[in-house]
Amino acid sequence: MKHLVIYFPALNEEATIAQVIEDTKLKFEGVSKLTHLVVDDGSRDRTAAIAKKSGATVISHKENRGVGAAFQTAIKFTLQIKADVLVSYDADNQFNARDIKNIILPIINDTADLVLGCRFANGKPEHMSVLKYRGNKVVNTIISTISKTKIEDASCGFRSYSQEALLNLNLHGNFTYTHETILDLIDKGLSVIQIPIGVTYFKERKSRVASSIYKYAIRTSRIIFKSFKDYAPFYFFGRLALFVLVIGFLFGGFVIWHWFSTGFISPYKSIGIVGLVLVGMALLLFILALIADMLGRLRRNQERILYQLKKQTSENFIK
Repeated sequence: MKHLVIYFPALNEEATIAQVIEDTKLKFEGVSKLTHLVVDDGSRDRTAAIAKKSGATVISHKENRGVGAAFQTAIKFTLQIKADVLVSYDADNQFNARDIKNIILPIINDTADLVLGCRFANGKPEHMSVLKYRGNKVVNTIISTISKTKIEDASCGFRSYSQEALLNLNLHGNFTYTHETILDLIDKGLSVIQIPIGVTYFKERKSRVASSIYKYAIRTSRIIFKSFKDYAPFYFFGRLALFVLVIGFLFGGFVIWHWFSTGFISPYKSIGIVGLVLVGMALLLFILALIADMLGRLRRNQERILYQLKKQTSENFIK
């Protein structure tokens, strides 16, 4: 029998937090103990007070630090109490609590370490903007390319984690965490599966994470760029080197063709110099790709050591 923690990141959710906590007070097969955790991420309303009254454990951030930082707080809490399963669940009443049993079942049965909820099994959810839907599809393609695993919904926050997954996670982004967790755990060889879920989008409600599509795109792009660089460094710098090399060869090839045709380099001498510089840059980028790949292997060794330390001292992992 397992100890399950259902975690709610909350920012000014006084209107819905009591309802979602009540909705998730269910009996789950294989679960002997259920803990509700609300990470109050700098709310300025009565979210924390209502959550406590509803029977949840509440950890409050003094200021808004982002859902990535809230998730790291949830990880520390779950490891401290030595719970077996962590479910992340939005506090805005978007999801169906009945889907939790499907999300946790592979963890309970020890057949997966990370279970991702997929909102797009039946196409675009009702009331979800086309722009946001297309943006999710682009992100899914990028994460799938990096991880070499077909990911249907990389951005959904409704998912479950085994204790092994939590011990292995080492995250660095405060704004969001959904993409980085997938890449980190797949890179470490942990099992990831995907389960269709239901979702409700309310016309009048704005997303706390993506209230501005432009800002969300910029911030998420930074995380994806960093993840690409960290988890596929040779691919990242190698492709960049190849691109620069091709441009350099085109410039240099044009000057060489002109020299064979006319016997003169002029008036394209400067283009030839640029071509040589680009070829040199490509060589440097390729060397950087090799170094980055080597550093990636060192990072993996360091994370294995960190995993052992966290496993041994999980009871003191949260301050």
